[in-house]
Amino acid sequence: MLSAVTFLADPAAPDAIDRLADTLSVLVSGVAGGLIGDAVIVTGGSSEAVAAVAEATGATLVLHRDGNPYAAGAAAARRDWILCLEAGDVPAEGWIRTLDRFVGTARPETGLGRLQRPAAGWAARLAGRIEIVAGARQARAGDVVRRESLRAGAVFAPRLKVRPLIARIDRA
Repeated sequence: MLSAVTFLADPAAPDAIDRLADTLSVLVSGVAGGLIGDAVIVTGGSSEAVAAVAEATGATLVLHRDGNPYAAGAAAARRDWILCLEAGDVPAEGWIRTLDRFVGTARPETGLGRLQRPAAGWAARLAGRIEIVAGARQARAGDVVRRESLRAGAVFAPRLKVRPLIARIDRA
């Protein structure tokens, strides 16, 4: 099992709650499939609407202003693996099987798996390709990371080797 940490940078944005709901609704299938054990919503500011969504879904709400939001979410997560998402991320069909296989077969030295994000801009895709070779310095949306790596700090030292995964994340 893993924890899903969803980052919502601006809860005051007009479509923020819709994007958050899209992501959380897809995670329900992961809960039903026995993959997702708990959910954490990390937000850049307080919002009654986000608090209501967290309450209704049973997610833990974490307010975070600086640094890597996934490290802040890992402090509240209860599972050994963290699925890092942004509000609006929608894992595509087959993600449950892919992540279950990755988490179940990962060796102790494996610390990070990365889902494909075709909707990311060219700069983010280029950075992702470089990190496959050089290793990742920090977690970002689409990563499945060991909780202990995130709790150690926002920056991974040493860099974590990235294992590309075949599942992808679309945007709602």
